[in-house]
Amino acid sequence: MSDTLTGGLTAAGTLAGRGIRLSRRNLDAVITSMMLPIMLMLVFVYFFGGAIDTGTRYVTYVVPGVLVLCAGFGAASTALSVSEDMRLGVVDRFRTLDIGGTPFLAGHVAASVTRNALSTTLVLGAAFAIGFRPAATPGGWLAAIGLLLAYITMVSWLAATIGLVTRTAEAAGAVTFVMMFLPYPSSAFVPIETMPSWLHGFAEHQPVTPLIESMRGLLLDQPVGDSPWIALAWCAGLLALAVAASGFLFRHRTR
Repeated sequence: MSDTLTGGLTAAGTLAGRGIRLSRRNLDAVITSMMLPIMLMLVFVYFFGGAIDTGTRYVTYVVPGVLVLCAGFGAASTALSVSEDMRLGVVDRFRTLDIGGTPFLAGHVAASVTRNALSTTLVLGAAFAIGFRPAATPGGWLAAIGLLLAYITMVSWLAATIGLVTRTAEAAGAVTFVMMFLPYPSSAFVPIETMPSWLHGFAEHQPVTPLIESMRGLLLDQPVGDSPWIALAWCAGLLALAVAASGFLFRHRTR
């Protein structure tokens, strides 16, 4: 059992390195996924921020939502990579090396987490440059980073699952749009109470809202209540669903 686990981890690490190398060869897509969240943050802060009352500086309010949005953009490339590997028959060559579905997908997810860590760093750097001044304690920073990593891992595995479902890179990109859209009907950019009443229920109870509320509270050193636990429950549940579904889909696509 331990040899199997060690072999799986080694294969996942090797495939993660492959994913990062492939990203370096597709720099236009990587740069786009990194720059779009920064551009959106600048648009919201400088074009709309003056008209939105959040009770604090708008840049301080909006940064957690932009970080979550950044994770969605970064995960989209995971769906494209998995879809292309399946379409080109790369997985068949991996299977001759006794590399199963879990190491294959884990490698893509690890590469996605690495790319997202770089994107998050760039977004935070841009945020500090335009006036973002959090009041988080060291523990608050660690908790916020942990929550964001949990979300990135979950959304990356969901993207990998989408890559298994779709038959073309174009279809994978279209489906992952849903993940990139979720932060908008949430508290990411405007307070939920300013939205139409019929939207309140969805905005308050969808997966990214407790995550954003938790990160905002932690970064501003404000009470967060049970939001972090709700966010972690969403991440754990969706990750478990994605892992189970991806295992089934991988066996179905490669049998």
